[in-house]
Amino acid sequence: MVSKQLQAQMSEWRHQIHSHPEAAFEEKETAALVGKVLMDLGYEVHTGIGGTGVVGVLHCGTSSRAIGLRADMDCIKITEKGKHPYSSQTPERMHGCGHDGHTATLLGAAALLAQRKNFDGTVYLMFQPAEEPGTGAQAMLDDGLLKRFPMDEAYSLHNNSLFRQGQVLIRAGQFFSSEDDFVIRIHGIGGHASAPHVTKDPLVAASEMILAMQTIISRNVDPQEAAVISFTELHTDGAVNVIPSNVTLSGDVRAYSPEVQRLVEKRMREVCQHICEMHDMTFEFEYIHAFVPLINDPVCTDHVLEAARNIVPEEQIILNAPKCSASEDFARILEQVPGCYFILGGGRKEDLSQEFPMHHSCYDYNDDILSLGAELFAEIIRTRLPKK
Repeated sequence: MVSKQLQAQMSEWRHQIHSHPEAAFEEKETAALVGKVLMDLGYEVHTGIGGTGVVGVLHCGTSSRAIGLRADMDCIKITEKGKHPYSSQTPERMHGCGHDGHTATLLGAAALLAQRKNFDGTVYLMFQPAEEPGTGAQAMLDDGLLKRFPMDEAYSLHNNSLFRQGQVLIRAGQFFSSEDDFVIRIHGIGGHASAPHVTKDPLVAASEMILAMQTIISRNVDPQEAAVISFTELHTDGAVNVIPSNVTLSGDVRAYSPEVQRLVEKRMREVCQHICEMHDMTFEFEYIHAFVPLINDPVCTDHVLEAARNIVPEEQIILNAPKCSASEDFARILEQVPGCYFILGGGRKEDLSQEFPMHHSCYDYNDDILSLGAELFAEIIRTRLPKK
């Protein structure tokens, strides 16, 4: 098991990263820390991948097989409200999602693997930038990640304070949803609020669109699937007595399969077109696939289960964990490499509803699960790259 010395070191790494949070593609200090630790541990270190990404490489034995482990490094752009000796020293930057803990966890796994060398093959440790906007994994892929570091399987984890400390949540197949962001711009003819008959009111068309698009989920998507369309912003160039000429709607769509993603996009575009035709208006429709659905390979999920059973009691393993409607850009890697993404519970309070959730300004990663995460990563490598 992880020594007290390594546990203390992982906490120190996390606190240092937490104190100096860096948002997407800003992760220069974090990347420098990661690179130095890996180099000190004897890893071959590659930096600047996809901007600020780092990959550590460790060979052991003669096998040609290779496994990738991944952690994200970026913070979110909010101001921390929690009070800790290691609280953020940077305004509007905070590790409110636990990426400081993920990075420290993978560094702990790096130390265990370098010390034990109980595997036969190659380990690629991927420290990824810009997970929050969903662009970091793709940036590393575009920079030749899988060509430079070809791997047979890839694994990653995320913490969740709303599950009990020490629980390991695993699910094969669909796990995290996609996130598609949309912007709809409707162009009509504005005018005086007292004379709507001489205008082409885009606000009326926008209202019809918002209501009509709710039926896409209820009447077009298979009830056994799941999807959500959320309108989150509405802007006009009107005033209290001015019918606007232009209305902008924006929001996002969540789904668990590419097929549903395509269906929703197609139907939203058609609804825009026909409502605008009915009102004799024009429109622009932007639809951005920010995150793809995260789909775990069933065989690799079994490998995580095997590793978890070697580390924690059976009662702490949650199989067929509930789907998560959040999104995760490790899914980009899982589109090209079989692998598995799993969750570690971090909740400490008896009443988990009293825990600060991720992205809350008072959220703080639970240091007590750092060792568990490191051991799970190391055990995945030991069991997937066994010594002959």
